[in-house]
Amino acid sequence: MQTVTDQTRSADAPAQRPAKQQAVLEVLGKTRISPRLLRLTLGGDGYSTLHRNESADAYVKLLLPDPASGLHPPFDMEALREHSPALLPTRRTYTVRHWDDENQRLDIDVVLHGDGEDSGIAARWADEAQPGDLIALNGAGGGYSPLPQTRRHLLIGDHAALPAIAAALESMQADASGLVLIHLEDEEDRLELDRPAGVEVRWVIGPREALVPAVRALDLAEPEGLQVFCHVERGTTKQLRQVLVKDAGIPRPQISISAYWALGRIEDQFQAEKREPIGRIDD
Repeated sequence: MQTVTDQTRSADAPAQRPAKQQAVLEVLGKTRISPRLLRLTLGGDGYSTLHRNESADAYVKLLLPDPASGLHPPFDMEALREHSPALLPTRRTYTVRHWDDENQRLDIDVVLHGDGEDSGIAARWADEAQPGDLIALNGAGGGYSPLPQTRRHLLIGDHAALPAIAAALESMQADASGLVLIHLEDEEDRLELDRPAGVEVRWVIGPREALVPAVRALDLAEPEGLQVFCHVERGTTKQLRQVLVKDAGIPRPQISISAYWALGRIEDQFQAEKREPIGRIDD
């Protein structure tokens, strides 16, 4: 019988992925940024476990167990997968709004939506979290930042992308110029965003469908030197890709574009569908 060790492995044995490190952080504070946006400050010694990066859209994945499970972080994910898969914590992805290396803490902004069971497991956890509560995280990932050599920017997003857009604006060169289009369902959720003087922010308030004609109305005749960030709901993202790439002819390498969420899908379904035709943004 052939055994599998760290040095030798049967050709038929599947490669084992290394376990993702968990950072266990403490809830240090909560601030209501707008009626439907809640900021949580998380920190502690586990901060150094996170793979800190400089991306404006850096994100972490919260590990959220069913409150009835009795589980507390950190979680033995391998044991749960093998013996109690139904108890595996749910993963939810959130942009890091601020990193504070000196004090080993970070902020995440959570959109609150719906009531009770309709609010979603992460929004419900955030709304109910109290200082001293512990949360396990994986990450951080990310891949977009405003390029220092780029002076023209177009950022398109919705409530879920607002933290990444705000972080991107704060990281831009002082002489940067451009336009930001942000869709919100409610006027009262507008925020004052720090940004270079040459960057205009426009809010698209109302139905989600209004964002596509707002982008279509832009003058995109000179795409050279333009860097684009576009992250919204999946169906809308597909329409915006048509406008930006096919209609306006913006070279694909100049665009960071993907869906942050999908209408009618929880994140588990949304992530799984990324590997299927329904979840593809690019043709």
